[in-house]
Amino acid sequence: MSLGICLSLFLLVCGLSSSLAQSNNTCETYSQTNCQQCLSNVSCLWCIQSSSCLTYPYQTILPPSSLCPLNDARWGQCGINFQTLIITLSVLAAVIIIGFFICLFYYCKCENCGNSLQERKMQRKAEKRSTEQEHRRTEMMARHDEIREKYGLSKAGNAYARFDNP
Repeated sequence: MSLGICLSLFLLVCGLSSSLAQSNNTCETYSQTNCQQCLSNVSCLWCIQSSSCLTYPYQTILPPSSLCPLNDARWGQCGINFQTLIITLSVLAAVIIIGFFICLFYYCKCENCGNSLQERKMQRKAEKRSTEQEHRRTEMMARHDEIREKYGLSKAGNAYARFDNP
């Protein structure tokens, strides 16, 4: 039922119903019938207030209230009026748009949070590695200094001076 309405609305918006309106059976010939027979032609609009079948004004997308009030206008299905259809479609579109933006903002925020968190973790690890490396370097230099003192090699003097004087 709703698939038929959506398909009919799509045909209407695309302007394909204009070619149907030029067929031999005009909508006004269905005025003496009922809603179902009138709406069998996609280009027709049934007005409950006047019990008439009218050619849908596809140039304006929505029928003007002078032609037929939205509460009384039927198109595609006899059980659904334009006012209900417009409200339903607008609420559905708003929910989809809001959902899209919520997902978009959530994804962007989580991606930024994840990157900054990862960057901070990487910086902390790099700092830890550099401090450990510096600590090892100072320990190694201290051991080298001890070895130099043990064998009488001073850091300030010539390292080979001892070997020159036997």
